[in-house]
Amino acid sequence: MPLSTPAALLFDLDGTLIDTAADFHRAVNRQRERHRLQPLEITTVRQNVSEGSKALIRVSFAIKDDHHDFDRLRQELLTDYLANIAVDSQLFSGFEHVLSVMEASSLPWGIVTNKPRLYAEALLEQLGLITRSAALVCPDDVSRTKPHPEPLLKAADQLQQPAQQIWYVGDHARDIEAGRSAGMRTIAAAYGYIPAGESVEDWRADHVIDSPSDLLTMLSL
Repeated sequence: MPLSTPAALLFDLDGTLIDTAADFHRAVNRQRERHRLQPLEITTVRQNVSEGSKALIRVSFAIKDDHHDFDRLRQELLTDYLANIAVDSQLFSGFEHVLSVMEASSLPWGIVTNKPRLYAEALLEQLGLITRSAALVCPDDVSRTKPHPEPLLKAADQLQQPAQQIWYVGDHARDIEAGRSAGMRTIAAAYGYIPAGESVEDWRADHVIDSPSDLLTMLSL
């Protein structure tokens, strides 16, 4: 059944709004090739993308954050990723229609991500989304990142809407925790980059969607 129309929607970026796994996968394997390592399967990359570049280095090189080469390897990966940030990355299937319907209905949307602004802006610019998004909050903009609610509350301020009237969609437990703490309606994206061994049902989101188009059945537009 449709719910009451929110004042705005906010989305996590990687694994929720945009499918970036292919470009991360390519960057990881280019780096592994340089270091004479065999390629990783894309499934492995998808399950770790939401944890950020540090997680990708951990799984790619089987090292911990305090390894003497960790920071150098991470920067090497990020430099390559930024140079090829939108080769295959794109909105998840169905999202262009969802966003178009929202925009036609004057329902604003924005992004709250743990992806640093340098990479988030470059990606959104390449995909033509930077001017369509009414809010963008990155780790650079706050003192505490998700799962703390500060980024979501900052986005609500940017949208000039009460947090309680905003929906937040994410593909990680920290997204749901942050949204709940901010007083927003939370929606778990089951199609996203779900970490291995986790179930979206355990996150206690208000709703679970299996595809972006499911959002339209929830909106009274």
